[in-house]
Amino acid sequence: MSDSKRILSQPRTVLLILGSFALSACTTINPYTNETQTSKAAYGAGVGALAGAVIGLISGDDSRERRKRALLGAGLGAIAGGSVGYYMDVQEAKLRQQLSGTGVSVTRQGNNLVLNMPSNITFGVDSANISGDFYDVLNSVNLVVKEYNKTLIEVMGHTDSTGSSSHNLALSERRAGSVAQYFRSRGVEHLRLATYGHGEDYPVASNASEQGRALNRRVEIVLVPITG
Repeated sequence: MSDSKRILSQPRTVLLILGSFALSACTTINPYTNETQTSKAAYGAGVGALAGAVIGLISGDDSRERRKRALLGAGLGAIAGGSVGYYMDVQEAKLRQQLSGTGVSVTRQGNNLVLNMPSNITFGVDSANISGDFYDVLNSVNLVVKEYNKTLIEVMGHTDSTGSSSHNLALSERRAGSVAQYFRSRGVEHLRLATYGHGEDYPVASNASEQGRALNRRVEIVLVPITG
């Protein structure tokens, strides 16, 4: 099961994530005892954000809309309608600058940005362990997505057709999960991230040649603007 499906199908997990997200800023230091405490005003604000996020999760029509509503409910904020194009234009330019010479392509699809990361910089054969050279690429992406945080981050794993379809599906899910987990470890909000494993279903080249199979073994990151 993909990471996004696990998160959205387990209310207890969702509540724990949202609780941490909403209440992390609620603590203060008592000036007399030097002990950490939770202020009533901050706690109330945090609970309000948590409630808003939960309502957002259950009111959206699909995974993407649920995450958008949850983030808005948690107080992240949205891009104003007339500013979406400019917001994504600037983010696209920064990504192109950061990723220049890495082999990662940046494609614009409407107001969404698609980063295509080929197999030679991502994972070893039949592995979901991030390759050493891939960390620099992910760190470059992380710098931009943390600065421009009004986007959803959808990580798509793909494989070639070598091996069984069930094995390829599981491998693609693990690869997408590894990338998402790395972003989380670098401070990206959990609710911004979703993972999808597509296995061998969406080739971009023929699987009849090694060159084509290498192109099909890839990770794509889709950045979707959060609008109200």
